[in-house]
Amino acid sequence: MSVTLVGLLLPLLLELLPCLLIGYWVGGSSPGLSGRVAAPLVRYGIPVSVMGLLLKGGLSSDVLLAAVIAALTIGITVLLSSSIPYARRCLAGPCEQLGVCVGNTAYFGVPVALALLPPEALSISIGYDLGATLLAWSIGPLLISGGGASDDGRWLSRVWAGLCSSPALPGLIGALLIQATPWSDPITQILWWPSKLVILMALAVVGMRLGSLARGNRSVTGRLGSLLPALISKLVLFPLLLLLIGLLLRLNPLMVQALTLQGSAPTAISILLIAEAVNRDQEIAAGLVFWSTIFAVLTSPLWGYLLKDLVAIQL
Repeated sequence: MSVTLVGLLLPLLLELLPCLLIGYWVGGSSPGLSGRVAAPLVRYGIPVSVMGLLLKGGLSSDVLLAAVIAALTIGITVLLSSSIPYARRCLAGPCEQLGVCVGNTAYFGVPVALALLPPEALSISIGYDLGATLLAWSIGPLLISGGGASDDGRWLSRVWAGLCSSPALPGLIGALLIQATPWSDPITQILWWPSKLVILMALAVVGMRLGSLARGNRSVTGRLGSLLPALISKLVLFPLLLLLIGLLLRLNPLMVQALTLQGSAPTAISILLIAEAVNRDQEIAAGLVFWSTIFAVLTSPLWGYLLKDLVAIQL
């Protein structure tokens, strides 16, 4: 590895690994703790963090554009992976088809963007998370349970519930209200460090979940071989798709970097929560969350390194 790559990877790993490892140890010792910590963190901490990050990065139309691109890309990927014969052979179940394109952007992707990209990219990353969360919670339960829109007349209410379930939404609303006041600058400075603290706590929660998965279900760590096609799709092919979309649409380089980096985030914990809620494919979802997070500690920073040169190419 070049000195430049080492210089990029080392600070990020020093920020990510301690929180993940401490969380992993705590989660292995107290498997139920992650749920007790995550509930107040999602309800109170993430909205405050999103407010601070958005105010620091600045609010613009890029938030909406990133949300639309995320929702459309995930929707098209799910459609193609469930309809193309070769893709169906590699990604046999709905958990794999959804897990390869819905990433842990809030708990993992945003911290990586915070470490690797300028503050201006944070609003793009949070916009992506909003769009991805909306689509995942609206179609996820129907897809994984084997149902469809025709089986449930409350489709629009599910979409609305998916939007409202995103912890980023109250943070976005709060940031818009604060930016409209004359005190936005001092409030931004006050919220900045609490925002970073919440991000570190979120990484620890991811580690706790991994530790509890490894302890509570030994088959999770033994499913690596069967999950390789899904892992390659999530960590390599899906971010590559977002990179190509960004370049084809001639988006500005910072947005291309931010979108691709969010695409490289590991499978979202929400996929496991949905699988547990509908009582289907829980072990597959748990394996995807576990192994994709382990590998993403290296692959996401590598994407960050590659993007520095790739987005400089002018089509």
